[in-house]
Amino acid sequence: MEDLVIRDADVVDGSGADAYRADVVIDAGRVVSIVKEAAAAGCQRPRARREIDAEGLVLSPGFIDMHAHSDLALLRDPDHSAKAAQGVTLEVLGQDGLSYAPVDDRTLEEVRRAITGWNGYGDDIDFDWRSVGGYLDRLDRGIAVNAAYLIPQGTVRALVVGWEDRAATPAELDRMRQLVAEGLEQGAVGLSSGLTYTPGMYARDTELTELCRVVGSYGGYYCPHHRSYGAGALEAYAEMVALTREAGCPLHLAHATMNFGVNKGRAPELLALLDGALEAGADITLDTYPYTPGCTTLAALLPSWASEGGPEEILARLTDPATAGRIRHDLEVTGSDGCHGVPVEWETIEISGVSDPALGDFVGRTVRESADLRGEAPWDTARRLLVRDRLGTTILQHVGHEENVRAIMRHPAHTGGSDGILRGSKPHPRAYGTFPRYLGHYARELGVLTLEECVAHLTSRPAARLRLPDRGLVREGYRADLVLFDPRTVAPGATFAEPRRLPTGIPYVLVDGRFVIEDGRRTDALPGRSVRRTPL
Repeated sequence: MEDLVIRDADVVDGSGADAYRADVVIDAGRVVSIVKEAAAAGCQRPRARREIDAEGLVLSPGFIDMHAHSDLALLRDPDHSAKAAQGVTLEVLGQDGLSYAPVDDRTLEEVRRAITGWNGYGDDIDFDWRSVGGYLDRLDRGIAVNAAYLIPQGTVRALVVGWEDRAATPAELDRMRQLVAEGLEQGAVGLSSGLTYTPGMYARDTELTELCRVVGSYGGYYCPHHRSYGAGALEAYAEMVALTREAGCPLHLAHATMNFGVNKGRAPELLALLDGALEAGADITLDTYPYTPGCTTLAALLPSWASEGGPEEILARLTDPATAGRIRHDLEVTGSDGCHGVPVEWETIEISGVSDPALGDFVGRTVRESADLRGEAPWDTARRLLVRDRLGTTILQHVGHEENVRAIMRHPAHTGGSDGILRGSKPHPRAYGTFPRYLGHYARELGVLTLEECVAHLTSRPAARLRLPDRGLVREGYRADLVLFDPRTVAPGATFAEPRRLPTGIPYVLVDGRFVIEDGRRTDALPGRSVRRTPL
């Protein structure tokens, strides 16, 4: 007898096709049979050791988070309800060009310091790996949900070139190509970049093109956080399209937004650019989160010249009055490349988390609000935070536009990604609410997408980009990564005021046929494993 039968579910299978009623049988971690309209047909109903009455519930494939920052959270917090409770069964890690493999001892320490604001420093983690394969093996010891990994180009550059703003030598470029190839052979699904973050932003297009040639030859994809989401955003998108076309590498645009005042209402221009490239034969997908504010670190806003050399050099420049004055001018007058070429508006920068608990009073206020309370200029407040928190401060950036969010999510190449940073006392609610917000707010309430379209954006489309042959659809023989949700009530619990509240309307989530959410509660199961690149 099989393990489980889910009876009378309204199956939204991930293909975009209309829902249908069925009994779905699961055994040994896979869907073994689908009996459509079993009750109406009067046929013998399938039996199993356990049955779930899914009347009124939708059964869909598990959701794939195409842009996650759970690189340490999956190791630190086996519960991982932030994602499991949303119906996420697979996350893609190694985003924005900075993560923890491949590294040596020096680079690991530098990266841990550089992205403390994303993942914490990791005092509670045993960093017993150095290679991509070693990190994936560590995930295979047991995690809440499955995880795929992108090789972080900035980390590769830090390992080979360092944190200097210069072109790589031919020998250094050869070594970086070798590291990318090794990471792909060990199971990475592609390459990421953070081209407004150091040291990845120091790479010239010729360097990126050569690395993307390697990625394309292995069947992977390139996922850039490109050089601007503000002034020059369209040019930055076009740069990535041209670069990957030349390299023969598929392109997946990370958190493909059009932000800041200069881009209000300009999403159609981006979509026209992408449609033209797609019609010309380009292989392009993208992801977005269904919110207007962004989230990053306060240090990320600094100009690239101020970040050269790594975290200790940044802190030295901030403590030197003359150099700090130059940084302020770039931020407030010129428009820092770290702030996407747009002069910073301190009233849009909300502190969402600090590494030093003594700085907790800043959390939940904008930089300008905290400055006004102290009777000082916003820059002085920001500078104090950067130095005292040793660059570990995270922020929300309230610079997005709702009309752009809605237009982009309708595009056929669109997929869902939370870009969720899980640390900080007041994180962005997208970390806990992205997928139910798509289903509840944008599909049910606003009708921006039909339910069937929305599920396809969150399941089969990302699975196709990841080249996963047996995930992303409810099909016989496919892995039983599945979600049961109530289409009438599914909604995020997380808000900007209470960002860690779990969603409603998602009573069951299965990973590899095992319940990680059962009757709305997290089980103790850790069925997740690394999902490695499928060889060509």
